[in-house]
Amino acid sequence: MSDTPTTIDVGADALDNVIQPFQLEVSSLRGRIVRLGSTLDDILTAHDYPKPVAHLVAEISTLALLLSSMMKYDGIFTLQTKGDGPVNMLVADVTSDGKVRACATFDEERVETAREHLSALKTPEGSDHHLAQFLGEGYIAFTVDQGEHMERYQGIVELQGSSLVDSVRHYFNQSEQIGTAIKMAVGQRHGVWRGSGVMLQHMPEDDKNPALGETNLGEDDWRRAMILLDSCTEDEFLDPALDHNSLLLRLFHEEGVRIYAPIMAVKECRCSMERVENMLIMMPAEDRQYMQDNGEISMRCEFCAEEYAFDFAAIERKIKAHENTSS
Repeated sequence: MSDTPTTIDVGADALDNVIQPFQLEVSSLRGRIVRLGSTLDDILTAHDYPKPVAHLVAEISTLALLLSSMMKYDGIFTLQTKGDGPVNMLVADVTSDGKVRACATFDEERVETAREHLSALKTPEGSDHHLAQFLGEGYIAFTVDQGEHMERYQGIVELQGSSLVDSVRHYFNQSEQIGTAIKMAVGQRHGVWRGSGVMLQHMPEDDKNPALGETNLGEDDWRRAMILLDSCTEDEFLDPALDHNSLLLRLFHEEGVRIYAPIMAVKECRCSMERVENMLIMMPAEDRQYMQDNGEISMRCEFCAEEYAFDFAAIERKIKAHENTSS
């Protein structure tokens, strides 16, 4: 968080694809609000995901941006789930300067069966049903990678509750012992995917957890902030005409909102022809042989859907030349 706060300017141009740090003056709670429009839509429209899968990718992207912006790191933050449900993996990663990418792996037939089951029960598709119906039993992992010269941090907890947000709350209560509140919404507006969320935590110097009933923060302050946060509707979260600062003012104007320098969220994949080629070279020879078709190997980035094509013989010659040089 920047050391230089600014006050909210509700007359400023509405900003999308932004991570806005803030602090509530009355209660000293720190927070982040994330607003995503075109960045999230670009991530999702690169794929032809079934709607529940797209919804989950939107959720994990929004959550990854919220969580990463609460941490001090220089590298890559990754939020990943693995489970035994139709959507067996979700992953989103965010660089320390706000570059985000996300994807999912899933069994299309099982996803459709789960959708039919929900429809038969007249249960609406939404976050509160995704954990049991689409992710199943498994875990959620939080990873911070700051390069080869820094120790890699990873925290893992089991998927719990009815949504990804429930699992993240469980992580903070069990692993970090930090009182954490999150409210989030994702969905389409006018055919464009949007995501938004607010995360509140007590300041690091408060060494007890208000969610567990012990806190240096006033209990009334925490309860009041939770009530105000809970008052935010899905329409407010996803309204493209309501900028993030106006939403903060609408929610917390009595708390004395103080904002800090925002971070822009940009869709950017780190794949490249060179990186994919290096991955091919590291594969066992029998795997490359299996992948080649009429003398060509095609690979597709799961994050951005970029297609890469390589000449099989040229790759093999390059590997042999490297082996001869090394021997």
